[in-house]
Amino acid sequence: MADVVRETSIEKVQLPKGETWSVHKFGGTCVGSSDRLRNVAEIIQDDDSERKLVVVSAMSKVTDMMYDLIDKAQSRDDSYIAALDAVLEKHRLTALDLLQVDDLAKFLSRLHHDIDNLKAMLHAIYIAGHATESFTDFVVGHGELWSAQILASLVRKNGTDCNWMDAREVLIVSPAGSNHVDPDYLESEKRLEKWFSQNPSRTIIATGFIASTPQNIPTTLKRDGSDFSAAIMGALFRARQVTIWTDVDGVYSADPRKVSEAVVLKTLSYQEAWEMSYFGANVLHPRTIIPVMQYEIPIVIRNIFNLSAPGTMICRSSVNELEEGQRLESSVKGFATIDHLALVNVEGTGMAGVPGTASAIFAAVKDVGANVIMISQASSEHSVCFAVPEKEVGAVAKALESRFRQALDAGRLSQVAVIPNCSILAAVGQKMASTPGVSATLFNALAKANINVRAIAQGCSEYNITLVVKREDCVRALRAVHSRFYLSRTTIAMGIIGPGLIGSTLLDQLRDQAAVLKEKFKIDLRVMGITGTKTMLLSDTSIDLTKWRELQKEKGEVADLEEFVRNVHGNHFIPNTVLVDCTSDSIIASHYCNWLRRGIHLITPNKKANSGPLDQYLRLRALQRKSYAHYFYEATVGAGLPIISTLQGLLETGDKILLIEGIFSGTLSYIFNNFIGTRAFSEVVVEAKEAGYTEPDPRDDLSGTDVARKVIILARESGLKLELSDIPVQSLVPELLRGCASAEEYLQQLPQYDHDMSKKRQDAEDQGEVLRYVGVVDVANKKGTVELGRYKKDHPFAQLSGSDNIIAFTTERYKQQPLIVRGPGAGAQVTAGGIFSDILRLASYLGAPS
Repeated sequence: MADVVRETSIEKVQLPKGETWSVHKFGGTCVGSSDRLRNVAEIIQDDDSERKLVVVSAMSKVTDMMYDLIDKAQSRDDSYIAALDAVLEKHRLTALDLLQVDDLAKFLSRLHHDIDNLKAMLHAIYIAGHATESFTDFVVGHGELWSAQILASLVRKNGTDCNWMDAREVLIVSPAGSNHVDPDYLESEKRLEKWFSQNPSRTIIATGFIASTPQNIPTTLKRDGSDFSAAIMGALFRARQVTIWTDVDGVYSADPRKVSEAVVLKTLSYQEAWEMSYFGANVLHPRTIIPVMQYEIPIVIRNIFNLSAPGTMICRSSVNELEEGQRLESSVKGFATIDHLALVNVEGTGMAGVPGTASAIFAAVKDVGANVIMISQASSEHSVCFAVPEKEVGAVAKALESRFRQALDAGRLSQVAVIPNCSILAAVGQKMASTPGVSATLFNALAKANINVRAIAQGCSEYNITLVVKREDCVRALRAVHSRFYLSRTTIAMGIIGPGLIGSTLLDQLRDQAAVLKEKFKIDLRVMGITGTKTMLLSDTSIDLTKWRELQKEKGEVADLEEFVRNVHGNHFIPNTVLVDCTSDSIIASHYCNWLRRGIHLITPNKKANSGPLDQYLRLRALQRKSYAHYFYEATVGAGLPIISTLQGLLETGDKILLIEGIFSGTLSYIFNNFIGTRAFSEVVVEAKEAGYTEPDPRDDLSGTDVARKVIILARESGLKLELSDIPVQSLVPELLRGCASAEEYLQQLPQYDHDMSKKRQDAEDQGEVLRYVGVVDVANKKGTVELGRYKKDHPFAQLSGSDNIIAFTTERYKQQPLIVRGPGAGAQVTAGGIFSDILRLASYLGAPS
């Protein structure tokens, strides 16, 4: 009978392992105050798991305070005594606030006993002026002991049976190099079973961070060791799940401080989490994942301050899930960066085919204790390139030059080069291995953001593509690739030059359409600057377009074009920049080449660049073709009409242009559409000016120069190398009136020339024709003209109304019947609309969904 009783007793206290256990880990911020400890206790009670193990860190800042005690004591700074009293007071006040009489007395007795021991130990360190590693580990581990006891008492107070565990009695670890330890799972399991037999409970509050050596000397799991503790405990208990409670909603697709559109990932595979954590993402330390992987125990990262967020689950990805469940997910799960790196490049023809060169290089690096972050070597074996922390690169370069001095002197190695100020960008995703085109998409996004890649590395597992960029490009690169893979908003920083009639109309159109573009088309257009000739308005985030006029008056500063461009283009959080030149200024146009070289996209209705000196135009177009900066200028010829794009489409598809002719001036279209019957020419000109169709001085329209600029632009697009001076222009301003001092004087004297225009109209009517002011590009004969022409009344040019433009393309394909483009070719609304269309075209090139 006694034997039966003994067997039953042993069975009762035997450690039950498996899915009945759930493990929770609460970090320092989660247990940082009385209120937060109450919150943790509620979460523990709300978990309906049959059995629970809770791992706690020290209260926030306490571990740092404990390390500070060591530093003060070994520096013989006797303020360590007051600092220790502050630690005592923090825990005493917390206990007074949370615990009941018996538990409070018990805890305070233990706390004062611990503090007395610590004072004695710190005094010994103060006298010796030195703390051993084991002394340090013993001191700093007390924060976890106290927080675990307080929490266990609080949970018991709420009616839950609970024991607290000093993990130093259970977890056994061995040192494994600097700042690393290896758990002894067999010994730890034995000790856990012994501990549980003496302390059976369905809820256990265990200390994180601390453990013991095989010789039973207190030690720690080093920094971030509480997560490691939870994972080890999860493996020892064969738990159903390990939940890491923190102050973020989960693992993000990128650092949300750098990419505002970063999303919380629902799941990550163990390998993905491993890769991302290695590259600096705020996930788990790679070693935390190792214990749970063996038993396929999922880790869930959750936000204690946002219980409604489901968090991120790190688990094994099944084949079916990869093939079916995630088809619509991005093939890249996340992006991470590491800053403050330098590249070291060892190159020379003597390296090729010589065994042991790489071994010698990395042996030298190991000898100086440097950490190699990334390695890249081409198959030619001509060079080996690797990244190390910038603070270590001096020692690395010196060691390599010393090790290879003979080879350098003999010329077998040409150089050991250091490239400072670098950052690593890593793209991580298990699905990358089965998805063609990931690298192409990645590098295309970087190219379109004008970012140069300095080095590349990819393992054969294809879980990770690592690349090195300039440090100043890192955030822009991160945003560019994240936007492309996650279809987050394609964000473009915009600078508007010239907020006159067209520029202000464009700004109003952007204001009215911004919300729709963001939500429906994932395009985020941020106007970072607006500048006129005298005043500019700048913003670091985005100008509020609902009140940009008022802001310009209130906060405008003296216009400075270089400062304006620096502000718009200098925001590293936005990968793409476009300047929109709404002026007709040749000085602004002279900056286009420089802006394109800097990777700034350009959109403009300004005709001066494309119709200026031929050599400048050819240089601009050559620069545009060889860079990834776009230059769109649809509105230079027909306001909002698709004239340039139609011409480019014809040429790109192999058609041959024979003749382009058209009515390119909305002003002159209006004048000749209304110069009918017995109306005087001067009367129609005055009417057009009063209706707002002409420039303030109508001679600017009637001279034909504007039409000539449009003709030269189309001629050059068609491949003709013509200067503006090569275009003969028939001016409609009488020679004697060209020198009038003002527009008013010109209009007063114009009626005396009405007879000449009336005679031309009558001569045309006698032949059944009408007068039209046209521009002609005769591609076949390589010339262009601007003239007052006569057209039969059934000709398309004779059938215009209002201020419409019309352009006819005669090509090899459209020889019998020209291709006609017709519509409003003047006015602020349609011109601004044409510019807006170019902005959206740019967004589509930069990755916005079509």
